[in-house]
Amino acid sequence: MNRQFYDFIITKQHHKYRHTVKWTLDEEYSKRNLSPIERMQDRFTKLCQEETPVIFENEQICFIRTVENLPNIFTESEWEDIKSKHYIHELGFMSNLSPNYYKAIASGLLALRDGADEYGKSAIDNVIKLSDKYLEEAKRQNRQDLVEVLTRVPRYSARNFREALQFFRILHYALWLEGNYHNTIGRFDVYMYPYLKADLEKGVYTYQTALELLEDFFLSFNKDSDLYVGIQQGDNGQSMMLGGVDENGNDTFNTLSMLCIDASKNNKLIDPKINLRVNKNVPIERYRKATELTKVGLGFPQYSNDDVVIPALIKLGYDKKDAANYTVAACWEFIIPFVGGDVANISALSLPKAVNNAFNNKLLECDTYEQFFEEVKKEINIEAENICDGIKDLWFVPSPFMNVLMDCDIYNGGKYNHFGIHGTGIATATDSLAAIKKYVFDEKSISKERYLAAVNSNFKSEPQLLHKLRYDTPKLGNNDDYVDTIATELLDVFAASLKGKTNCRGGKFRAGTGSAMYYLWHANEIGASPDGRLLGEAFGTNYSISLFAKVKGPVSVIASMTKQHFSNAINGGPLTLEFHQSVFSDEDGTNKVGVLVKSFIDRGGHQLQLNTVNLEKMLDAQLHPENHRNLVVRIWGWSAYFIELDKEYQDHVISRQAYKI
Repeated sequence: MNRQFYDFIITKQHHKYRHTVKWTLDEEYSKRNLSPIERMQDRFTKLCQEETPVIFENEQICFIRTVENLPNIFTESEWEDIKSKHYIHELGFMSNLSPNYYKAIASGLLALRDGADEYGKSAIDNVIKLSDKYLEEAKRQNRQDLVEVLTRVPRYSARNFREALQFFRILHYALWLEGNYHNTIGRFDVYMYPYLKADLEKGVYTYQTALELLEDFFLSFNKDSDLYVGIQQGDNGQSMMLGGVDENGNDTFNTLSMLCIDASKNNKLIDPKINLRVNKNVPIERYRKATELTKVGLGFPQYSNDDVVIPALIKLGYDKKDAANYTVAACWEFIIPFVGGDVANISALSLPKAVNNAFNNKLLECDTYEQFFEEVKKEINIEAENICDGIKDLWFVPSPFMNVLMDCDIYNGGKYNHFGIHGTGIATATDSLAAIKKYVFDEKSISKERYLAAVNSNFKSEPQLLHKLRYDTPKLGNNDDYVDTIATELLDVFAASLKGKTNCRGGKFRAGTGSAMYYLWHANEIGASPDGRLLGEAFGTNYSISLFAKVKGPVSVIASMTKQHFSNAINGGPLTLEFHQSVFSDEDGTNKVGVLVKSFIDRGGHQLQLNTVNLEKMLDAQLHPENHRNLVVRIWGWSAYFIELDKEYQDHVISRQAYKI
């Protein structure tokens, strides 16, 4: 690692090269009555012309943003008119796609230009012109190494590992500059390994020198990442997938996979976000290697289980070849590179809200738990119907350069056009149902009237009942079938509520176990819950236990959370476990975590992410942020610097249980 250059970027000294453009493109385009695609073309042209090439001393992978803002292309009234006629997802620009970097790097942009439409040709021309400005700057600085690289790429195919990495950087950079966001990296070790393998065999690199180049490349993901903001800083979608099987079941984990883990471990930066595909045949040594990265405290890697995911995707209608090639979107949602047009995070359904609605409106009428659960089922079906009916005529701002890099006409969707629906708060909903079943219907120890009054008063007059519900009632996470069976039934009902529905692009609706920011948003939409959750308290993140649940430990949590039928709910959404930093204080602890991860996969869990936390550090960081600039935590499907988060997200991580082994 070039430590001097690393420190220069981490301390944000490169920001001095940035400037803001004060263009009023929206008004200009409105007066000229330009179409959306013409506006995207013109803005991209202007931005590429405005960008100033900056090459830092000793950096091996160049390109950096100098224009820090993307001017609006629609006036407010135009955008309101568009939204009145279409369903607009998030920002309205294309996101969470996995482009075909493979083909572009292997063929060069000029080869792609032949098959592009006029707007794609324009985008390619602009990328090449911008690259030529970097080439001229490299010549001016007498950087012969970069001159050689940039003379070749991106016009023509990459000939070696360094050219391939630089080519990727240019493509990734251009997608952001065009206005797309959450641009994922895909199966990096699959499409980049041939270049590395050839160079290793020629003696161009050793493992160590290849690692140094890769560390520089990984650093490039962090140069502009503050400009790529989602819900919070760090939510930028730069997710990299490693490992997994190919369509014939062959293991693809290779030397580059190992290098990526080491580069991430050495850099200790939040980008790129490392994901690892595994299966029951993966040796324990690989889990130990991955756990060394977990130990660093970045929240990497996130694991996806091929044994569960691939068959489930095939069951949902994906071709075997495409299913075997899956990667993840910005967070965890499963998407298909090149041809997938899925919108994997289009909405979310609150499971606790369904329980609360049935509790408040139907509990008094029910004589059995089975009757009550039917009312919950009705609530879930009603909400699913409302969500699906509310998504009509989906529209995205056309993105010419993204379209160039996809193996489909992405303007109109892809080969697959499924919509993902998160199912939030499964533990809150499950624990609530377990408590109602136990105390109202099985034991009959709490009257319906008392229970309703207590919950609706936020337990103000029932402190003993509150304590009983929070701490002395069966909870998800203790390997207790009394509760775990309810979670299975609940997830099955959620999946069934979407089955058979067709979306406006001809695709299906996929149920998932993620939560994203809804663990706060949905929690704020309801009052207290029958499980003892108070008004204003958040749900657990993703597919996880309640924040205040007393559980035996991570082994019992894994046992509870691997019993469900994930083949019915395969949009993605990981079990999230926090481990106290002290767990990794010696090799034995690190090995135990690796064994625990393997047990999760062997038991049939579908997705897992681990967070290494230190409660004392996080509390001190809230008081003295200047002392903890590099403290990293996992939020939901991405990692962030703790001090850059809003307090509500900081508090959520602090409130999660930190396990020890």
